[in-house]
Amino acid sequence: MKSWIKCEAISLRGTVPHVILMVYIGIILFPLGWVLNSSFKTNKEIIAFPWSFPHEWLLSNYWNAWTGAHVSHYFTNSLVISVISAVMTLILSTSTSFALTRMKFPGLSKVIHRVLLVALLVPAGSLLVPLYMLLRSMHLYNTPLALILPYITIGLPLSVFMISAFFKSIASELEEAGIMDGLSIYGLLWRVIVPITVPPLIPVFMLNFLSNWNEFMMANLFLPKEKFRTLPVSMVAFYDQLNMNYGSLCAAIMFSLVPALLIYVLLQKRIIACVKA
Repeated sequence: MKSWIKCEAISLRGTVPHVILMVYIGIILFPLGWVLNSSFKTNKEIIAFPWSFPHEWLLSNYWNAWTGAHVSHYFTNSLVISVISAVMTLILSTSTSFALTRMKFPGLSKVIHRVLLVALLVPAGSLLVPLYMLLRSMHLYNTPLALILPYITIGLPLSVFMISAFFKSIASELEEAGIMDGLSIYGLLWRVIVPITVPPLIPVFMLNFLSNWNEFMMANLFLPKEKFRTLPVSMVAFYDQLNMNYGSLCAAIMFSLVPALLIYVLLQKRIIACVKA
């Protein structure tokens, strides 16, 4: 009897976490599934039968969103700004992390570390007004740099702390061997250290890219010109552009998910390797 109870308890311990995880996944995927289903419906079907499958699967919503609402243009703007910002953040944070963890700056390293820590604790919303005034004074307002520079600045502190944690785990013997081979400090960083830390660098890039891709407040305030408008901001104007066409709006939302899905599909092996490490 006791052994049976013990087996049941062990089985329950293994089942409950999986049930909780499945419920959580269902809650997360339900809105996505509803948007995907609605993207193939007409307006009347979405309003009259919001929970049913479409009677006729329409691909015209995707074409209307991509061409009629200029999603292709906004998609390209978001992609260019997000990629440039994430790449520059990765380069700068990698160089900074190497300097803080491998080079000796008496007193200065602690000051830089504390400044980055304070910057990490400052909410981005509190920077909107000073950034707006700064960008206006530098004549960068309504240009792509009005988003690229703030995105790099905001993403830098967290990226430095994440990369520094990985750099500290690298054995110093590798650097000594590189120095013995005649490598400069830059050659040591980019030819020895960076290739070793590629798997940890990928999640840092993804974190910054997705954060920039989904950002709305700064994009709406600093880049109102339609020529440079990003995809999240363009969603607000869809009601006027598409005359309340909810099907095309849902199709545009699905387009906004494409980069995140592609990044995961292409880099999933490296992400899993990083998690296991």
